Amino acid sequence: MSIPTETRTPPGPIDDRAGLPALGPKGTALLRLLDETFESWGVGAGARVMTLPPLLPTADLARLDYYDNFPHQAVVVAPLDLERRESAPFCCETGCFPCDALQPAALGLPSASCYGVYLHHQGQTVPSDTLVTVVGWCFRKEERYEHLRRQLGFRMREIVAMGSREHAQRHLETFTGKITAFAEALDLPLRKEAACDPFYDKGGSKALMQRLTPVKHEFLFEGLAISSVNTHRNFFGDRCSITLADTGGPVFTSCVAFGLERWLSALTQRHGGWEAATEAVTRARSVL
Repeated sequence: MSIPTETRTPPGPIDDRAGLPALGPKGTALLRLLDETFESWGVGAGARVMTLPPLLPTADLARLDYYDNFPHQAVVVAPLDLERRESAPFCCETGCFPCDALQPAALGLPSASCYGVYLHHQGQTVPSDTLVTVVGWCFRKEERYEHLRRQLGFRMREIVAMGSREHAQRHLETFTGKITAFAEALDLPLRKEAACDPFYDKGGSKALMQRLTPVKHEFLFEGLAISSVNTHRNFFGDRCSITLADTGGPVFTSCVAFGLERWLSALTQRHGGWEAATEAVTRARSVL
């Protein structure tokens, strides 16, 4: 699929080939406009706005089965081992530090913004209708990268529900309607379909339940998932010991996610460029 020329960044040290494209003023303005729109949906529903760290302890992510379920996407961070760096210097030919020059990787770059929400609330008791919204940098190792469509680093706005089973389910129904209405106002044809992410351990009873009742649905534009609605049942409530204020049992959680750069890709592809895409978003905001 071709991308409008004005959406591309000339190749440089940081570019599409590494999955790390840059955005100019027009792209940045549209990304901010979209994020403000999605954040306002969350705030309008009663969500608290939070800012969470870009790195999370690998021990915590492992406790959430992240490295079992998504090893192909995982990116970890390790500081330099100053005592060993002299014997294992940076290699100009490969552009890499050798493993011997690094300390153990105890920090991970999450692939979704919501992990930090659950870890922040671990051990806490919350009301049965809790909502939180965050935007964060997310990271996914991909087999290949495409400008704005598949990136190593990208931004994700999420609106997260924690509370009763009914609250978590109602959250998904509400925002499914909002995404559908917004797409119609944008003249952006989206297809909703069940996803098959291996969220639960493939051999467990929860995995069987996932196959019978999908936990994730994606909204796709020409095969590209730009948003998703996800239910986790009480998985994060159990693993993070987040309990309900009224019953003392583990919370149920769900989240709605917006891949901001992917929305840019879809809108510029549909409308032909930054200006037309921005005008479409401005019009859609005015009628919703």
